[in-house]
Amino acid sequence: MPKVKILTQSDLRKAVPLDGDAVDCVEKAFAALAGGKVVMPPILSLAIREANGEVDVKTAYVPGLDSFAIKVSPGFFDNPKIGLPSTSGLMMVFSAKTGVLEALLLDNGYLTDVRTAAAGAVAAKHCSREDAATVCIFGAGMQARLQLQALTLVRPVKKALFWARDMAKAEALAERIKTEDGIEAVAMTDPEAAVSEADIVITTTPAIEPVLKADWLRPGQHVTAMGSDQHSKNEIEPECLARADAYVPDRQSQTAELGELRSAIEAGVVSADKRFAELGEIITGAAKARLSPSAITIADLTGTGVQDTAIATLALKRAGQMGLGVAFDSEA
Repeated sequence: MPKVKILTQSDLRKAVPLDGDAVDCVEKAFAALAGGKVVMPPILSLAIREANGEVDVKTAYVPGLDSFAIKVSPGFFDNPKIGLPSTSGLMMVFSAKTGVLEALLLDNGYLTDVRTAAAGAVAAKHCSREDAATVCIFGAGMQARLQLQALTLVRPVKKALFWARDMAKAEALAERIKTEDGIEAVAMTDPEAAVSEADIVITTTPAIEPVLKADWLRPGQHVTAMGSDQHSKNEIEPECLARADAYVPDRQSQTAELGELRSAIEAGVVSADKRFAELGEIITGAAKARLSPSAITIADLTGTGVQDTAIATLALKRAGQMGLGVAFDSEA
């Protein structure tokens, strides 16, 4: 049996920073998904309610790639109370030709963070106005920071407005952005006022009740909702989808079960049998999201297995080029 490469979180941070290549990798994955040949089963989702936890298992086979990944991603949201991170996990990479295990990526959720942020950038690139310069971000955690970083790779961001239930965290993040990125950043106590100034709105919360109201949306805005990835979650008011000129799911079968589309269907705002063009179709040009500068667009991102396979294969390739990781004999 071939040796298995083990890559630590430190290795993977060196191999896969959040950069243009990561965004391009995820963009190509969505385009492949639109081609109809990707094999991507439904998410295996395990809720552990007593611990305010969940575990998701995602995978996909992408024709043309030599490997595929299976990701195990726990999220235990009370962990910060005991000094542990909310998310962790790992990816397993297998040969697409033999099924032999090639690598264990002990990323503790890092690669998921990168590919999620990259997906946000891809959605903004294809759905928002090209001159979008002000972003409003709901949430003040890791993904809020990364979504802004990724957005700057595709849009000329000059100002960032943050709202979070914990305003101390929003203020701390705004200060960090100003210091590290040189972008004007402000923590806002009034979420409606923050939305009113924005060209792009990004929601990055684990909310189970809407934090973004439909009446707050303005012509020309783009919304990326990426926090709802479980049956109980809901970040944006269902009526937002009725106000939008274009609704773009990453994978409609997923958003209908786990994303904002689920809440809109349950509220009777959207018909359960209505078909929407997915993000991959927008990327390939099979459909278009923004038909005018005044259009309101919404991207609903639940996270797909094709993103995980794409980022994992990129990580393994780069690690090999950089001489990172340790080879382990599984038969020893």
